[in-house]
Amino acid sequence: MTPANPTTATQPVAAGYAEALAELETILGELERSDVDVDVLAERVKRAVELIGFCRARIGNARMQIEQVVADLGADG
Repeated sequence: MTPANPTTATQPVAAGYAEALAELETILGELERSDVDVDVLAERVKRAVELIGFCRARIGNARMQIEQVVADLGADG
């Protein structure tokens, strides 16, 4: 019997950046423990990769929005 794993392929990445970052911090704490099962380790690393991609996309979108606002301010002046 396989252990229950809260991280599945159908799990949404995150509701927002702060939630994703908090989950990443939790995963990091889990990975720093020496008693992590190898199967769990692989799944947690996979989940971390998903969350990092999500965070990078959110940061990229925020950067584009900020650049647009700054450009709009420059056009008004």
